[in-house]
Amino acid sequence: MDPIIAATHADPYPYYAELRADGGLALHQGLNVWVASSARAVAAVLAHPDCHVRPSHEPVPKAIVGGMAGKVFGQLMRMNEGERQRCPRSAIKPGLALIDVDEVNALVGARLITPGADGLYKAMFRGPVCVVAALLGFSPAQNRAISELTGDFVACLSPLSDQAQLGAAHVAAEHLSGYFVELLDDPNNQSTLLAGIRQRFAATSGDAETLIANLIGLFSQTYEATAGLIGNALLALIRNPSLHSESTSVGDLIAEVQRFDPSVPHTRRFVAAPCEIEGVSLNPGDVILVLLASANRDPRLNDHPDVFLLDRPDRRSFSFGAGRHQCPGQLLALSIASATLREILAMKPALDRLTWHYRPSLNGRIPLFSDLP
Repeated sequence: MDPIIAATHADPYPYYAELRADGGLALHQGLNVWVASSARAVAAVLAHPDCHVRPSHEPVPKAIVGGMAGKVFGQLMRMNEGERQRCPRSAIKPGLALIDVDEVNALVGARLITPGADGLYKAMFRGPVCVVAALLGFSPAQNRAISELTGDFVACLSPLSDQAQLGAAHVAAEHLSGYFVELLDDPNNQSTLLAGIRQRFAATSGDAETLIANLIGLFSQTYEATAGLIGNALLALIRNPSLHSESTSVGDLIAEVQRFDPSVPHTRRFVAAPCEIEGVSLNPGDVILVLLASANRDPRLNDHPDVFLLDRPDRRSFSFGAGRHQCPGQLLALSIASATLREILAMKPALDRLTWHYRPSLNGRIPLFSDLP
C-alpha cells in the first residue's frame, strides 16, 4: 500500500498508524513526495504560508488549460493564494455560516428519494447540489440540470479523467456559467444567500467572472465531498448495525463519520519557498501529501481515536481542512448530509441488501452502492 492507494482501501487506518509511528513528516521514496501523517505535522503544513495549493509552475492542470473548465479552475479561491483566495472567500464564507438549517431540511425533504442503489446514488450526488442551487435561487427544473452538469464538471478535477470526460467538463463549465449569468441578471431572484455574496463581492472589487467561477466552485465542492459523507455514514450503519436505531442522533452520526472515515482523506500542498516544518528542510517544488484522515486518528488529537463514538467529547477533525483554506461550507455540508441521511433512513432501507465499492479516485473516499441480486 502507499498513501494514495490508501484512499480507496477497505481499511487504510492501520497503515496510517504505521506512518505516524515513523514520524509525522517523512519522505515516501516510491512516490517521491513528503507525507504528513500526524496531527501536528498536518496542522503545521496547512498553516504554513509557503505551502501552496497549486505548484507555482502549473496554476491550472495542463490537461484543462485553454478550455472553459481551466478558466473556471484558475479563478477558484480554493486553488489560489493571496488576494485571489482571500477576496472571494471573504464574500462567500459569511453567507454559508448563516445557512438556515430548517430551510436545508425543508429542501431535502421536498426531494423524492427512491429506494435501492439508484435512489441512493441520486440522493448522495445529485441531491446536495440541488439544495445549494435552490439556496442560490434556481428553480427545481434548473436544479436538476445543474446537478447533472456539476457531475460532468468535476471530472476536470480528477487526474483519472479521459479526454471525453475532460471535453464534457469544458462544456459543463460553459453551461453552468450561462446559468449563473442569467441568475445574476434576474431582478426577481429572492435568494438572501446570493444577495449577500454579491454585495460582499462588489465591495472587494471582484469581477463577475471570478464571482461566477466561485459559485460554480460551491457546486463542485458540494458534489463529491457531501456524497462521500453520506455514503460513509451508510457504511458505518452497515458495519455496525447497533448504530441503526430510533434513538441514534443522525447529526452526531454524521459528525463522527466525518472524523472517523472522511470522504476527502488527503490533500496536497506544494512548497513555494525554502522552509522548515517539524524539523524537516523543504525546498521549492517539493510536494507534500497531507493525510487528513490519518491526523483525525492521531491519539494526540482525539482520545480513543479508533473507536466510533456518537457522543465524542471535544471532537477534533481536519476533514474540512484548517487555516486559510479551511472549507467555508462545513456547516452547510453537515446539514445537507444529516438531512439526506434522515430521509434515507425514514424509508427503512434494506442496508443488508446492498453491496459497494469505492469510486476510483486519487483523492476521494466515496462508496458506490449496488443492489444484491
